Formats: sequence, structure tokens, C-alpha cells
Amino acid sequence: MIVRHPLTTALLAAALPFAGLFAAGTAVAADSPPPASVAAPEASTVTGLQARWAEIKYGTAANAQAVAFEALAKEADAAVAAHPRDAALLTWRGIIEASWAGAKGGLGALSLVKKAKADFEAALAIDEGVLDGSAHTSLGSLYYQVPGWPVGFGDEDAAREHLQAGLRLNPAGIDSNYFWADFLRDQGDEAGAIAAFRKALAAPARPGRESADAGRRAEIEAALAALEG
Repeated sequence: MIVRHPLTTALLAAALPFAGLFAAGTAVAADSPPPASVAAPEASTVTGLQARWAEIKYGTAANAQAVAFEALAKEADAAVAAHPRDAALLTWRGIIEASWAGAKGGLGALSLVKKAKADFEAALAIDEGVLDGSAHTSLGSLYYQVPGWPVGFGDEDAAREHLQAGLRLNPAGIDSNYFWADFLRDQGDEAGAIAAFRKALAAPARPGRESADAGRRAEIEAALAALEG
């Protein structure tokens, strides 16, 4: 049986809020720090956005996250305005917008996930391999969590395509495997999801991303407990 995210079920059935989008266990995060080739100001900005995102996602009360993500999105806007063709910054602005949508809830959150989608697509047009495939993984996660037409742009085939592209670029990454596992669970493939979650749990630590790693591993362990319990 296919397991639908609360977001999809609620919107299709009764136009209820975005309760499930990037809720606990489904937040988006890029897998790696910016490449060394990125100029110092941009690299520093991306690292700061990554760190603040993790603080909000895993260290801020749920009822305060929407305001915090909104403020962080404004910082990302300023960074992208200064460096409009920086694929890493575009990817992280999309991640922040998607996380803000999940924290905000309501039908109005759909405009934020559409902005996130546009940012991921723009990043891929500049550098398909940016952040070890994180733009692919993040875009794929949107495609399977957002409902399809006429409410949203959800598309399971597009989700599979982008998630697999992310895996090809980062086969051992914690996020690339996590979101592939979550997609398989959504499709009803519990055995495949368990295998992928376990691979995500075994992913190498990311220097400088300790908070994000700890939060993601907690989500993976919770998912495995639910599947195997």
C-alpha cells in the first residue's frame, strides 16, 4: 500500500494545511559544504546558511520555526541578489524556502514550495552537480511530497528521476539515501526503504555539519523503528 504524506492527503481530500511537508523526518539539507572553487565570500555565506538552518530545524521550537525560517530566507535573498549565479546559494535558498513552507503550513505555503522548485531548477541549470547533487535530491523530495495537479506540481516519475540523479552524484550521502528511502516508503516499498535508511545511517560524518547529521540520524532511527517495529 502506498503511504501518502499528510500534506498530500490533506490537500487532496479537504484542502487542509501543509501539515506534512518537511515535517520531522522530511527536512531537506544539502549533503556537503560548498566546493573549494567557490570564492570565499560565497563559501562563508553558504556555510552560515547551513549552520543557521540546522539550528532552526533541530534546535528551535516548532511554533517558532516559521518566523525564524522567514528571517533566514531574507538573508538568503540578499546573498542571491549579490551572487545571482551561485548555484550553491540558490540551492540553499530553495532548501530554506521549502523548510519555511513546512513550518508555515496552510495553502499559502504552496507559493513557497514553488519558489523553492524554481531555485533548485536554476541551480541545476548552472551546475548539475552542485553540492554533490543536493539540488537534484531536494527537487526530487519536493516532487513526491507536494500533491499533483490541480493542487500542486507533484510528480512521482520526476521525483524518482531527480532522487536517483542525486544518488548517482552522492551514492554514500546521508541525505541522498535518506530521501530515496523516504520516497520508497511513500511508494509502499518497505523493504527497499529499510535498506536505504540503513545505508543513510551508515553515511560518513560531514565536517561542520554535526547538528544536521545528528538531527538526520534521529529521523532515520525513528523511521526504521516505525518500519521494523
